[in-house]
Amino acid sequence: MGKDVNKNAPQKKRSESGGRDLNSPLLRTAGKDLLSLALLDARNHTLRWLAVYEAGLDAIDWRVPMRTELNPPLWEAGHIGWFQEHWIGRHVQRQRGTACDPSGVRLASIEPRADGWYDSSAVPHASRWSLDLPGLQSTKDYLAATMEITLDLLDTADVDGADRDAGLYFYRLALFHEDMHGESFAAMAQTLGLRTNTGDDLVRDLLQTASGRSSAVQRPPLTFSPMRWTLGLPRGDGFVFDNETGEHEVALPEFEIDAQAVTWAQYADFVEDGGYDDARWWSTAGWQWVQREGRRVPRHVDQMRQGVLQRRFGVLVQRPMQEPVVHVSWHEADAWCRWAGRRLPTEVEWEAAAHTGAARGFRWGDVWEWTETPFRAYPGFTTDPYRDYSQPWFGTHKVLRGASFATSGRLRHPKFRNFYRPERDDLFSGFRSSAA
Repeated sequence: MGKDVNKNAPQKKRSESGGRDLNSPLLRTAGKDLLSLALLDARNHTLRWLAVYEAGLDAIDWRVPMRTELNPPLWEAGHIGWFQEHWIGRHVQRQRGTACDPSGVRLASIEPRADGWYDSSAVPHASRWSLDLPGLQSTKDYLAATMEITLDLLDTADVDGADRDAGLYFYRLALFHEDMHGESFAAMAQTLGLRTNTGDDLVRDLLQTASGRSSAVQRPPLTFSPMRWTLGLPRGDGFVFDNETGEHEVALPEFEIDAQAVTWAQYADFVEDGGYDDARWWSTAGWQWVQREGRRVPRHVDQMRQGVLQRRFGVLVQRPMQEPVVHVSWHEADAWCRWAGRRLPTEVEWEAAAHTGAARGFRWGDVWEWTETPFRAYPGFTTDPYRDYSQPWFGTHKVLRGASFATSGRLRHPKFRNFYRPERDDLFSGFRSSAA
C-alpha cells in the first residue's frame, strides 16, 4: 500500500505536522493536510489496539463472550474500515456533506462481503458472533486499503470554496467515528480483563494517564449566579454532530455543582452505609437493576474496605481514594446523589460550569460524567446522513458529558454529548453532583 499505516507512523507524522496538535478538538475545523495526518494517527491507534487484542486473544482464536457491551474485536476493526469506505470511498455524493442523499447509489466495496459483515445498521448485534469474519491479516489489509482510498480522495478533494465544510464533512466524521471506536476498544479490553506484555504497551500508557490526575487538589463545590446559557452549536463553522445542532438559549437559575467528579473516598461512604442494600436511595428501575445484577460495589471492584481494590485491564490494583470513581451506571450515580442529599447536574448546568468555571477550579476529563438529562433532540433537530447516530436513541439513553482518560483529545469538546443507557457500567464513567 502507498500510505504508511504501521505502528511507527504516529511519531513520524507528528513531526510532519509542523507542531500542530493532532489530538485537539480544533480538528473539527481542520483542513486537508492536518486532517490526513489525524486520520493516520487514528488508524495507527486502532492498529495498536489490535496488537493488544492479538496478544490477549490469539491463543483462543479471538473468541469473546456474547454480551451487550461487547463486539467481536475483528468485527469492530472491520466496521471502522467499512464505515470510512461507505461514507467516503463508495459515496459518490460525499462532496455535498450533510446535503447528500444518504440512500443514494453507492459504488461497490473493495470487499464484496463487507456490507453483510460490517453494516451496523443492518447486521444485528447478536448475529455478529456467527459471521464468517476475515482473520487478522485480512482485516488489516482491508483497513490499509480503505485508508489509502480515503487519503487519495482527500488529497484531490476540491474544498477551496464556500462549501469547504461540506466537502470535508465525511472525512471529519470518519475521523471522529474511529476515535470513538478507539475508546470502545479500551472499554472492551477492560471488560475482558485483557493483559498484555507487548512492547507497544497501550494499556500501560492508559493506566498512567488514568492515575496522573489522582493527586489533584480537591476543591469545594462551586456556586454559579443565574445566567442565560446557549446550548447547541451552529452549522457552518467546522464539524458539528447532529445532536449538537439547534442553538437555543436556556435560563439557568443559581446552581451549585461539584468542582470535580465524586471520588472513591466519597463513594465508599455510601457503600459502607449499606447503600446497595437500601431501596430508599434507588429509583424503581435502579433497584431492579441492583437486584438483577447482584451488585454491591461498582463493577470490577473486589473490595472497598480499607482502600479500593479494582481490576484494571486484568490486574488487581489499589486505587487512590482521591481518584474519581469509575465504572458506575447512571442508576448508581443517581442513588449516591439521593443518599447524599444531592442530585445529578443537568447537562446545561454541566456545560455552563465547564465553560465558565475553569478559573475557579472546575475540572473535567478524567471520567465520563452522567447527567440528570435524558438524551433528546435540541429544538429544530434534523438528522444528518448517518441517521443511526442519534435519533434511534432519543428517550432511552442518558446524556454523559466531559471525557475519560481513554477519550481521544479530538473528542474532548465541552459541547460534545455522549449518551448511553442508564444501566451501562462498562464505560469509563463517573459523575459529579449538584445541590438538590
